[in-house]
This record gives sequence, C-alpha cells and structure tokens, in this order.
Amino acid sequence: MAEKRDYYEVLGVSKGASDDEIKKAYRKKAKEYHPDLNPGNKEAEVKFKEVSEAYEVLSDSQKKARYDQFGHAGVDPSYGAGGAGAGGFGGFGGFGGGMDFDLGDLFGSFFGGGARRANPNAPRRGADVGASVSIDFLEACKGCEKTVEFSHLEKCPDCNGSGAAAGTSAQTCPDCGGSGQVRVSQRTPFGMTTSVRPCQRCAGKGKIITNPCKKCSGSGQVRRNRKLDISIPAGIDDGQTLTLRGQGDIGANGGPSGDVLVDVLVRPHPLFKREGYHIFCEVPITYVQAALGDELTVPTIDGKVKYKIPEGTQPSTTFRLKGKGVKQLNGSARGDQYVTVTVEVPKNLSKKQKDVLRNLESSLSDASYEKRKSFFDRLKDL
Repeated sequence: MAEKRDYYEVLGVSKGASDDEIKKAYRKKAKEYHPDLNPGNKEAEVKFKEVSEAYEVLSDSQKKARYDQFGHAGVDPSYGAGGAGAGGFGGFGGFGGGMDFDLGDLFGSFFGGGARRANPNAPRRGADVGASVSIDFLEACKGCEKTVEFSHLEKCPDCNGSGAAAGTSAQTCPDCGGSGQVRVSQRTPFGMTTSVRPCQRCAGKGKIITNPCKKCSGSGQVRRNRKLDISIPAGIDDGQTLTLRGQGDIGANGGPSGDVLVDVLVRPHPLFKREGYHIFCEVPITYVQAALGDELTVPTIDGKVKYKIPEGTQPSTTFRLKGKGVKQLNGSARGDQYVTVTVEVPKNLSKKQKDVLRNLESSLSDASYEKRKSFFDRLKDL
C-alpha cells in the first residue's frame, strides 16, 4: 500500500490547529483543486480527494484523536493491516501497552469505586464523513441538483462484516469469554485494587479471528468511493453545510451509520455580491442620465427589470428593489436588492462637444450644485 501523506501536511496546518483553522485551510485547498474548477486535470482531482480525506478525519474530534495517537491505522482499519488477527488493532492490546497498572483504574478505585467502562460490544454510531460541492452564485440563490462524491466505510461484501474469511467464523475469546473485558487485580502502594480492562487478547472485541477476510484484513469494513445525487435548497450560502443523514461510515455492532457533512462552496458572480439574503450591484450611468433622469435596465437574479431614476441623481446613490434578493433558506420571504449608480465621466471629447459643455457650465449657477454650494458656504465660515 502506498504511503499516505500526513493529513496536517496535506491541509497545510500545524498539529495544534483549531477547528476553525482546519476548516479554513480545507476550504482554501478544496477551491484550489475542485474538479469543477480544474476540468480534465487528473493531478488536481487526486489532490482534491486527498484534501477531502484529510478534512474528513481532522474535522471529526474522535477520528482526529485516533489519528493523532495511531496515525492512519487509527482511522482506516484497512490501512497497513496484514493479518492482525482480531480485526487489525490487536497489536495495541487494549492500549495497556504492557504497563503494570492503569492510573485511571487506580484513581477510580479510591474515588467512588471506579467508573463503569462502556461495553465494547455495544452498538456504536459510525463516524461522520466530510465532503464538498461547488456551485454557481445563481444556483445558490435558486437551488439546484448536484452530485456529491465522498469516501466512507461500508460493510465488507466478502465477509458480510464479520471479518472472517468465507467459510469460517470468529471464535469466542477464551480469556474474556466473549465479553471483551477482563478483571485485573493489582497490588499498589495503597493495597489490592481490582479494575476492568479491555481484553488484550481480542482487543476488546470478545472474538478472535484466526482466518481474517483478505478483502478487509479482518476489520469487517472496506472504504469505498460513492456518488450521491442531492438537492441543494434555494438560499444556501457559501460556507454553509448540508447534512446527509445516515450516509457516513457504517456503525459498529449494529449501530447506526454516521452522516455526510457537505461543505458548500459558492463561486463568485461578476455582477452581484451577497450579504445575508440581500444582493448588491453597481450600474454605471452617464452624466446626462444622472442630470436628466432616465429609465435604467437593471440586472437581478430573476432577470432584467426597469427602474426609473430621478433627475439630479448623484454619484453613489443607492436604490432599493424590494423582494429582489435571495429567498430565505427553508422559508418563503426574500431579501432585497440594492443598486448603486456610478456616474461615468465622458472621455475623448471633440472640440464641439467641449464647447457645448462649457456653454452649459457657464449657464449654471451655484444653486444648481447643492454639494458645491454647501462646501463653499462652509469654506466662507472658516
């Protein structure tokens, strides 16, 4: 099996990075390598999958803790497995590591008799899986259908999740009798103590697989890539997350599957900008349109609309188009669109055009310029 790169290195963050730093780094890398933005680029496709896999682990607190302690083998049972016997993690031996006593058990025996350990054979929910999808600005406003790709753990089809090769079965562990736990008495400076630990022989599973399945190396799970068609609701914004219930890693011991958390990446629009459910855009107008007023053609997410600006419209004046913004997520109300006009001063005028403007200017008084008149009035006061 090819050696995997360190997940922190893949995302370009340090091992002590916060959840926000990890997500920010992932979104930056995902946008850089997303297949939609790199059509036909196989190298970008490989890097995008690598980035997605790294984020899937580092964004999940439980997976991250296992990865920090055991590396890739802690989050992918099939990684580096080679006849591990009891499911690929037998070498860890219940994490005792050969120590003479467990400090947690020792302190627990003095303070309330020790906490009861969870049953290792109880049903456990599968881990959540991270994924991402890139959509256009208007698709985010209107909603759309997309296909999302992700990798998750499924039940091994060859052994049906048992971990044992076809025609064989797992045997009950003789040390723990199938409970996955053993009671250990220890002599300490404070006297004899008794604690319950995961069985080292079966790694807390209660069963021993002497002939592991070759496909899953005895883990009972295999990692598969999957494509799923999803509906993205109108009003979704850049950076928001969609949850696909029950589509993540398969649970253990009959527990429910985890979820797929889809990070939505919205590509910017050349005309529109969005803040919440409101849309902002700029429309250039001429000097004459600003002075005399005019009916403008204004772009909106629903198409072009007509809007009449009054005479004497000043540069950077903003008009509101009520209800022309984005539909609220899972609601019916809509935001507004705000249109800011920018007055464009003409260039490359002919002599005749310049003379016309000079004649116009000479015919105007300060009363025609409100801001100019106000400025010079304040200047006189100074």
